[in-house]
Amino acid sequence: MSERLIESYRAPPSALRFMARALRRSRGLAPDAAVPPLAMRWTGLRIEPAQLAGFCRATGLRADAGMPVLFPQVIGFRLQMALLTHPAYPLPIWSALQVRNRLVRHVQVDAGETLDLRTQVGGQRIVDKGIEVDLFSRLMRGAVCCWEGRTTFFYRGRFGEPQAAAPQAAAPSVAQAPTLDRFRMPAGGGWAFGRLTGDYNGIHCWSWYARRMGFPRAFSHPQRVAAMCQARLAGPDSEAQTLDLWIKGPVFYGADLSLNAAQGEEGLRFGVSLAGDARSALLGCWRAGAQPLADR
Repeated sequence: MSERLIESYRAPPSALRFMARALRRSRGLAPDAAVPPLAMRWTGLRIEPAQLAGFCRATGLRADAGMPVLFPQVIGFRLQMALLTHPAYPLPIWSALQVRNRLVRHVQVDAGETLDLRTQVGGQRIVDKGIEVDLFSRLMRGAVCCWEGRTTFFYRGRFGEPQAAAPQAAAPSVAQAPTLDRFRMPAGGGWAFGRLTGDYNGIHCWSWYARRMGFPRAFSHPQRVAAMCQARLAGPDSEAQTLDLWIKGPVFYGADLSLNAAQGEEGLRFGVSLAGDARSALLGCWRAGAQPLADR
């Protein structure tokens, strides 16, 4: 099925606009129906030095090490939000739960460069208790793909009979991995990180709002947590690299955290958990080389 380009941007998608669109009533998805192959384009995305510096300050990553593999996912998330809130997209943004990422850096990108970003609906599958939808994004320098990512969202509901397991569905185990570090999540920063992502969901900013949504208190954007883990790990020293993430639960502001990691044949496995909780809130695998987005 060919993709359907529904919007093009020459400036960062407006958070005010797509957050306002999020209030619309979605038309829903009929059982056994498919999300249409929608696509969006952002021409002239500039890797702003100030944004990259702000990202590094918020996460502890080195500012002189080039563009981290997580950075395009963070600044390009605005285009994903614009797609997920567009009237042509049938599922409501407020029921979307981000569960997995595969992020691939093919070549290094320098601060100050101007590139093009494209995001489209990719794979989708009916799973137990709901449906998963993949958004594929590619950051291009002319005909060269510098970076690409797959973001998987889960929607709870009845959409038909469950299908085969998704690519990258099985998270790595860090049960036997040693604890490399213990640290505390900063007490805030959700609003500042939201300026990078365009994601101003109140659960990342205000505890009173998070409690209304069923959480004990406000919690961090998952990509900030992942980057804070990367800042404490000795990752691959290569231009091409792949980062897989499994988002399992919230990491609350001010929480004491444990980081466990171990090197294996598949790469550097790591997991971060809240103090007193044996379950990992976020798991990852970081490796050298570019893995395909549709890896199974």
